[in-house]
Amino acid sequence: MGQHIRLGMLTPSSNTVLEPITQAMLVGLPGVSAHFSRFRVTEISLNLSALEQFENTALLEAAQLLADAKVDVIAWNGTSAGWLGIEQDRELCRQITVATGIPATTSVLALQEIFLARNITQFGLVTPYTDDVQAKVTTNFAQQGFQCIAEQHLNLQVNFSFAEVDAEKISAMVYQVAHAQPQAITTFCTNLCAAPLVAELEKDIGIPIFDTVTVAVWKSLRLAGVDTTLVKGWGSLFADLP
Repeated sequence: MGQHIRLGMLTPSSNTVLEPITQAMLVGLPGVSAHFSRFRVTEISLNLSALEQFENTALLEAAQLLADAKVDVIAWNGTSAGWLGIEQDRELCRQITVATGIPATTSVLALQEIFLARNITQFGLVTPYTDDVQAKVTTNFAQQGFQCIAEQHLNLQVNFSFAEVDAEKISAMVYQVAHAQPQAITTFCTNLCAAPLVAELEKDIGIPIFDTVTVAVWKSLRLAGVDTTLVKGWGSLFADLP
């Protein structure tokens, strides 16, 4: 690799999935490491107290701690812009870079970039979220030109519980959404352990699947100048974009 690359990840405090998955994705890249900074997130809902968890102040404090480690990029590895609006993430990235001098990205911004690059306008959505959060996500994506034509969700709101959803249940939701033949499916929650299932599910259904942990790693590597095709076994995303 020539030099050591350090990826910084902003992590919800109750998330137990994104860290081990991120580390596993980077195993084949000996010159790359991931580093994590947490801030408090325990509930995903539209209640005011839950929405306030994602105010930029907390994320900026966590980002500045990552900057002490001289990371090459900082990613908000989370999906809050799905229900708060994508402008929230754009402004967060701007503020992170102003405060630290480090390029920044998010799971949702990376997903939007992938949809645009691949001309995806109709997608399937799999989440653990509640009815109202799911409705917000589909509405916000529609405003960006991406129509959700099939969805599955679990109506959960305790963030810790998302990590306890088993592989069988996640796969069943993906298969159900795939019946509508969307151009792509996103497993949209960075505390849902979907990324390890993506490669096999893609083979079975013939539809690209973009997990939100995976896309944060993919975009972080690209911002750091790392060849993403060196990541093997984590789905079609890590092939060259058309």
